[in-house]
Amino acid sequence: MPEDLDGALRALRPLLLDPDRLVRAVAAGRRRSGTPDWRRVEVRPVDLKAGRHLQVVAYDDRAATTSNQAYGDPAEAEVDALLAQPFGNWHVQTTAETVQLRVTKKGQAQVHRAAGGGEQATGHDRAARHLIDPGDPLFTVLGANASKRRQVDAFLRVLDGALTEARLPADRPLRIVDLGCGNAYLTFAAYRFLTGRDGGRDVRLTGIDRRPEMRERNTAIAEELGWSGSVTFEAGDIAGSELGPVDIALALHACDTATDDALAQAVHRDAAIVLASPCCHHDLQRQISAGSAPAPYGVLARHAILRDRMGDLLTDAVRAALLRQVGYRVDVVAFVSAEYTPRNTMIRAVRAGVPEDVATDEARFEYAELVAAWGITPHLQTLLADDLAGS
Repeated sequence: MPEDLDGALRALRPLLLDPDRLVRAVAAGRRRSGTPDWRRVEVRPVDLKAGRHLQVVAYDDRAATTSNQAYGDPAEAEVDALLAQPFGNWHVQTTAETVQLRVTKKGQAQVHRAAGGGEQATGHDRAARHLIDPGDPLFTVLGANASKRRQVDAFLRVLDGALTEARLPADRPLRIVDLGCGNAYLTFAAYRFLTGRDGGRDVRLTGIDRRPEMRERNTAIAEELGWSGSVTFEAGDIAGSELGPVDIALALHACDTATDDALAQAVHRDAAIVLASPCCHHDLQRQISAGSAPAPYGVLARHAILRDRMGDLLTDAVRAALLRQVGYRVDVVAFVSAEYTPRNTMIRAVRAGVPEDVATDEARFEYAELVAAWGITPHLQTLLADDLAGS
């Protein structure tokens, strides 16, 4: 049952300020009434030379900022400031229980409490905290170097943030599909992370790629890791895949409109979380080249390299806008430094429940004006035509 938001937040305060029981807390998402200063905040106790402190790591779209506050007035002031931020979700784990608070569209709190917590890990790791230990056998089997491990860690941080916002089933295995999985190193990392997170989840993961050699390679790796009962791979086209219910959909570097096929599959199967890192964007680039750029963008479209970059931007902008119209909260972020891959854009979408939570009439009008001005018909718009008509 919905609760008074102020009262529910006050109930979180002693949990966040308990140095002996707090394991970890995460705040993420936003409310309809406002946007917090950070995309995501993590809170946990750490042991420093000066004694136990409350550590707060705040993430924006580019970097993470860490501060350590002594328990007492400094920590209390920090926690009060965080609770005053318009975050849409809180996930608080203690040694005894896990509390999840979600702010509804009416500004009330939906609170779920589950018995059973975790163990404190209060060591102050001055290096970056890895979501999968760099020495994990997974990386040996995958042959992942330091660069790949950094990409894995960056990807998992985006996934971890989405998990705190999404409403996922607790009474059955978590179902994940990677559409266009390729060599699947992020697929395997997602499985490893989810089965070890918060005491572990029962996870069923399917990777789909049109190349049979990828299915054979990845199936052999799953067997080597001892995961073949839960991690399977299929050879086939994304658009024609026969999928059951999906909780988390991944589309990592699927080429051109294959990303749109993956996003449409995710929407049609009501996926709670969608993470897509697009690759090439040829479809809209071709449409822009064949048409006339709206004033005053003619000077930009005159140059092929700039025209193609505009095609990249428009493609991901319309994808984000369309996902909002069918009921997702959407962020477009740089999930890893361009030093490691030039294709570092991530579309991160979490199902909000109903379109009205995230898309206003003004947003729909802005989208319609944008595609009309450029004379484009995005492939995803075509694939979601029935969904858009009913939103």
